[in-house]
Amino acid sequence: MILTTTTNKSALIARVEAKEANLTVAENFKEELVALIDKGNKFIVVDLEGVTYVDSSFLGALVSSLKYAITKQADIVIAGLNKDILALFHLIRLDKAFKIFTTAHEAAASKTL
Repeated sequence: MILTTTTNKSALIARVEAKEANLTVAENFKEELVALIDKGNKFIVVDLEGVTYVDSSFLGALVSSLKYAITKQADIVIAGLNKDILALFHLIRLDKAFKIFTTAHEAAASKTL
């Protein structure tokens, strides 16, 4: 299990439990996130607070999941990025595809805005 979930207001917070988000967890991550979307969750916060490293395969799984979410009229936002991962998101312009929040609770609260 890569994701643990909690509900906060009208958002589902999906916390990534792996320290390193890489090829070994990417496919399971995508399958679990797609399953959450298929269960009818329309606003999912992917909480990466405990993640210290991401690679391109994980980022690809994240983008693929967002594309799937869009087809289901759902939204995925990102929270809890450390400064290095946040810099990577800016560098490869993923900050244009995802709304990024400092904390999962801040992201969940944004749903009501």
